[in-house]
Amino acid sequence: MVLLLSSISASAQFGKNCELRQFKVNILNPGVEYEMALGTNTTLDIKAGLQIALDPLVADLYEEVGFFPALAGQYRYYYNFEKRQRNRRQIYGNSANYVAPAVAVFFPDTRTINNEVIKGAFGYAGLVTGLQRSYNSGINFSIDVGAAYYAGQFDGEIYPVANLSIGWIISEKRWCVGK
Repeated sequence: MVLLLSSISASAQFGKNCELRQFKVNILNPGVEYEMALGTNTTLDIKAGLQIALDPLVADLYEEVGFFPALAGQYRYYYNFEKRQRNRRQIYGNSANYVAPAVAVFFPDTRTINNEVIKGAFGYAGLVTGLQRSYNSGINFSIDVGAAYYAGQFDGEIYPVANLSIGWIISEKRWCVGK
């Protein structure tokens, strides 16, 4: 009985649509990314590397972006696997659209802004919507946009978030249906 319940629970959580796990290398924002399935249509995506970001301390926020070491995460809910399968589109590599709560922490070097030396990390927490596409060659890209609350050595405010990742899937554990 326990074995039967365990197998039902395992099949309910994994394997309907999401890849069980993927390890990717990003080129545009140099770094690594790991995505693992948490449920039928949900994954946890973690990135570490260099990332383009707004720096809330500069005067022209939208004109002066920074390139900082970062750690970011998203809890993605993919909402159109079934539609893609019905239309005979590939879902390999979690090729689908998603919504996700997103967090990131940036670790800039000490910098001078308005003749003041600034040290320390800053980050954001918010919500994004996006899409990811992967190809049999291993090429992968994802893009998402949304809004987030930025916090750090400044008064916290809500700013836009946009992420673009282009790279390769270098290791995977496939668990898709509808191929």
